[in-house]
Amino acid sequence: MLSNDSLYAAYKEKDTRRTKMYYQTNYLSPLGRLTLASDGESILGLWLEGQKHHGSGIAEEMIERDDLPVFDAAKKWLDSYFDGAQPAISELPLAPIGGEFRQSVWQILCEIPYGEVISYGEIAKSIAVKMNKASMSSQAVGGAVGHNPISIIIPCHRVVGSNGSLTGYAGGLAAKIKLLELEGVDMSALSVPSKGTAL
Repeated sequence: MLSNDSLYAAYKEKDTRRTKMYYQTNYLSPLGRLTLASDGESILGLWLEGQKHHGSGIAEEMIERDDLPVFDAAKKWLDSYFDGAQPAISELPLAPIGGEFRQSVWQILCEIPYGEVISYGEIAKSIAVKMNKASMSSQAVGGAVGHNPISIIIPCHRVVGSNGSLTGYAGGLAAKIKLLELEGVDMSALSVPSKGTAL
């Protein structure tokens, strides 16, 4: 027969292996309905309706929950952003789910100033330096940017092709253009690709 201490230890071990709870709520934006995801403490995702990779990284079913303080904070952040203010990314607890390489790329995205754009190639050069490599593939960076699970807040819409092409946005090019225009980006040097990705 197991002692009480042994039973408690077995219960604690089982308890730590329980599935984490994930929550979602919706936010109506000028781009349409956005879905926010959280673990109850941090924002794990923000996706536009119909976005590629919607819900990626979250293997469990998300429970609808509108009353979480982290969702209230994110909605206030989004209200401010869509009103034309420049809320700091650091105002929100973010915990995007992804491997080390993607996390490195997403960190660089967080450093792109409001109203400015950067190319996939420039990010690749920064990543190469961080990883102590001679070079890094722009396509690998593009894959990480495209899988950013926290759209808008982690500003992947500020990344363009080296030739100024508004290539690749998982939420769609129309949404990318609206976000850049909202931020006052000079669109005259940017172009919509006729086909392909032109990283």
